[in-house]
Amino acid sequence: MFGLPFGLIVETLVAILLATTIGYCVVLNRRLKRLHSDRDQLRKMVTDLITATNLANSAIKELKTTAIEAEQVLQTRLDEAERFGVELAQHVSAGQQVMDKIARITSAARAPSGTATLSMAPTPVVELHPEQNRLALALEQLASRPRIRGDAA
Repeated sequence: MFGLPFGLIVETLVAILLATTIGYCVVLNRRLKRLHSDRDQLRKMVTDLITATNLANSAIKELKTTAIEAEQVLQTRLDEAERFGVELAQHVSAGQQVMDKIARITSAARAPSGTATLSMAPTPVVELHPEQNRLALALEQLASRPRIRGDAA
């Protein structure tokens, strides 16, 4: 060939291949180091994620507990308000009966003696419904009152 012995050419090729292999090993070593550092970072991220998940779970449990407590308090208040509403309706009904009796007594007292008789028959109990408004109640009270025609009492 060109005056070079065959052994020297093979040795040169082997040396070039060896140098290429060493260079490739250096590149692989750098990549492996980055991979190991990334693995450490990934491990840290996973532990941080687990910690965040545990914190979120505990926060959710606390929120559920708070929601249950709030629901119980609200239910207690609603029950109490309902009892007060029923009691108030009974008091209003009793007050209406008293007003009716007073109106009958005053109309009997104002009427000339002999023309009006005082009826002491019990008035029926008026059940108040939530849908009745104040205006209807006021109109009923005005209609049940006797008319004053300017006569002095």
